[in-house]
Amino acid sequence: MGWITVASYVAASVLAALVFYRQAGRQRIFWLGLLALLLLLAINKQLDLQSALTAAGRCLAKAQGWYAERQSVQIKFIFLIIGTSLLAALLLAWAMRKELVNIWLALIGIAFLLAFVAIRAAGLHHFDHFIGHKIGSIHMNWILELGGIAMIAVNALHLLLRRSKGDS
Repeated sequence: MGWITVASYVAASVLAALVFYRQAGRQRIFWLGLLALLLLLAINKQLDLQSALTAAGRCLAKAQGWYAERQSVQIKFIFLIIGTSLLAALLLAWAMRKELVNIWLALIGIAFLLAFVAIRAAGLHHFDHFIGHKIGSIHMNWILELGGIAMIAVNALHLLLRRSKGDS
């Protein structure tokens, strides 16, 4: 499933690139930034960099003697990441307020993905248990991560198809 997720990131990147080439102004900058971020997330998914971050945090906690209290640090980290992701999404929404009607779904998708990846990197056992939960044979983390990617792809496809219909 890892390869499917990487392929989904790459496919969404291609869609973002196509939208980038067809847009102007702030939307063009937005889709370029989204393209770069999606490619970085694809690389992160393939190289599993969040596991390295989790391992480094565990080593740091053991070396500094606060490993037993790591859960409170993890929870603070998660709230910090959620707050930062929400603030970044709100600032971006404000900066893009005139174009929001065209990018709102992609904006929600990327905020969702960033929060998901960062929280997963925190390695909190309860969250890991939740994302490891299965609905039938489908893992919850597949739904969450691929859902964020799908939001971006659907937004891009909508813009591309709308633009194509307007060109005819």
